[in-house]
Amino acid sequence: MAVFPREEFETRQQALRSVLAEHGIDLLLVNGPENLFYLTGQQTPGYYTFACLGIPVEGEPFLLLRELESWNAQANTYVTEIVTYADNIAPGDALASLIATKGLKGRRVALERTAWFLPVALYEKLEAALGKTLDGSGLVERLRLIKSSREIEMIAKAAGTTDAGMLAGMQAVKAGGTENQVAARMMAASIEAGSEYMGMDPFVTSGPKSGIPHTTWRRRTFEPGDGVLLEMAGCFNRYHAALMRTVWIGRPPEKAEDMMKTCEEALEAALSRVKPGNTCADVHNAAQAVIDRRGYTDNYRKRTGYGIGVAFAPDWGEGNIVSLFHNVKTELQPGMCFHIPPALRDYGQFTVGVSETVLVTETGCRTFSAIPHGMPVV
Repeated sequence: MAVFPREEFETRQQALRSVLAEHGIDLLLVNGPENLFYLTGQQTPGYYTFACLGIPVEGEPFLLLRELESWNAQANTYVTEIVTYADNIAPGDALASLIATKGLKGRRVALERTAWFLPVALYEKLEAALGKTLDGSGLVERLRLIKSSREIEMIAKAAGTTDAGMLAGMQAVKAGGTENQVAARMMAASIEAGSEYMGMDPFVTSGPKSGIPHTTWRRRTFEPGDGVLLEMAGCFNRYHAALMRTVWIGRPPEKAEDMMKTCEEALEAALSRVKPGNTCADVHNAAQAVIDRRGYTDNYRKRTGYGIGVAFAPDWGEGNIVSLFHNVKTELQPGMCFHIPPALRDYGQFTVGVSETVLVTETGCRTFSAIPHGMPVV
């Protein structure tokens, strides 16, 4: 059941050991589900319980997790040392004991501090048991920036499931229908096309509600004159590809049409800057310049894009690793992947937007969706 061959994970682990040596770290404790998956292939919907991968600068990795998850680890990973804790054992105690038995207590131990599921109480307990740990946040993420050829293949397959869901959703939009019906079509079509459970459910929002950021389906019935904003990311072997499109029911107002044209122009401007040697800020600034020139600065208060790849809920992106935004000086390199979703809001009235998931290539960029841009009118 492992997603990739053994050598893919061994290459990643060895690259991480080189990073640990650079930082003088003897042992890195990895607890973020995305990083656990990236380094070993371990995946489970039960990632809300504490799991920890120990990567020593020398020697084999070890994996500590809840006993119930040990079969998942045996099925999904090549890790040979899998240690479990029972449901009546505090995971912090189990980890501290394991590290002590390995003779690593008191060594230069680094702990990821920014993972989704490291509660403050558990972190404090680990600090008390292990002594002062180093901050290992971001070390694995720096490796995840550049996707391998196998990872790019997964993202392309995810994009196929996204397209299937988006097309089904766009075709289901009609006056008298509901947001829930469209969301159901999107989910069903994407899953039937091969998607697994997604890092975040689709956004389906319409009418005045669509003018409020991050609203989604809540049984609303579509009316003539509604704009409908759709966004989703299908998932293939935990890799995601996201997409945003807009549909209008009846004739859209001139402002909505003009804002949509602006979004399309901003997207094209951003894509033209996605090439090796440019920075993340260069991409954002190209889109922002279009929006400013068209007079919609106040309608665009966000980053232009974010990294995308491995994800578990509550997010489908890798925006905690890299963003396309002002002053982000990270240089683009072949193998980086981003979701770029220019969207403009008439707050409390409507939102229009369009997006692409893109790969940085040697000479520019590659987009993954086959769905045309534009704002279909139904």
